Amino acid sequence: MTAINELEQLKKDVKYLMDRTAIMDCIARHARAHDRFDVEMLTAAYHPDGVDEHGYVLNDGPAYAKWANAVHAAGAQLHTHNITTHTCEIDGDTAHCESYVIVALLNKDGETARFISGRYIDRLECRNGEWKIALRRSTVDVLLAGDASILKAPSFREQGYSKGLRDKRDVSYQIPLSLDETPARW
Repeated sequence: MTAINELEQLKKDVKYLMDRTAIMDCIARHARAHDRFDVEMLTAAYHPDGVDEHGYVLNDGPAYAKWANAVHAAGAQLHTHNITTHTCEIDGDTAHCESYVIVALLNKDGETARFISGRYIDRLECRNGEWKIALRRSTVDVLLAGDASILKAPSFREQGYSKGLRDKRDVSYQIPLSLDETPARW
């Protein structure tokens, strides 16, 4: 392989890695925005003509955050969307992705919880140099209900763990992170 060929291959490899990183960052920001009820961040994960399908419900990208926040607020005190296994095939400015997601939801009673294991099947497109979701279909593969009453137990509460908040008061927005601000605690 000549030096010119090696340089061209290196450029292709770097572009591929940068694209993969940008795609995964979009998917991760989407999950974070869900849990923080960050409408701006969640909306920014979609192209303006993007579509999200959750079961029979179809939302365009700009309307999705309002719908998702209302659904989550109605059924849970807190939740976390955890992206796990992720595959991605890039074909020019289009990416076909499958991201496994585990969603933990603390029910309104604070004593029970649900775990959903599913997948996001996405088509992302790079427009104007930015990867965003053009179409997302959500699957539910496993749904479990369980006891979460330990969160109310004195033995847990005495430990003083930080508690997530559904807005920009959440400790994750504190940049730079310091010990000067007191986070919400259980």
